[in-house]
Amino acid sequence: MRLFIDECLSPEIALDLAQAGHDAVHPLHIGRRGEQDHTVKDRCIAEDRVIVTENVGDFKALLGREAIHPGLIALPQTSRAKGLKLINAAIALLEGLGGDPMDAIVNRYIDFDDSGEPKLHPLP
Repeated sequence: MRLFIDECLSPEIALDLAQAGHDAVHPLHIGRRGEQDHTVKDRCIAEDRVIVTENVGDFKALLGREAIHPGLIALPQTSRAKGLKLINAAIALLEGLGGDPMDAIVNRYIDFDDSGEPKLHPLP
């Protein structure tokens, strides 16, 4: 999957996901620290990258105004290890739907219930 790991998350998450075969980037590694959310959103749409963030409200609002977007994985505030586990659970959910997981999350977002189970929702 093509993932943008928001700078509110550890840059190590992007490295771990890249080692697992995903195209995951973090602003620290690509010289884009400090970009405003609307700029991040525009770049992720242009690059076809799913946004992975704890900054859920802002990105849901921004993506919800778009006719088409690559999707959002909305993490709760948690540790790096737990965040990585949740991201992997979200990816597994998308892969389990069959076809390309990048297609499965277009115009949708994933959040997690109290037990850490990923749930897929439309956005907008």
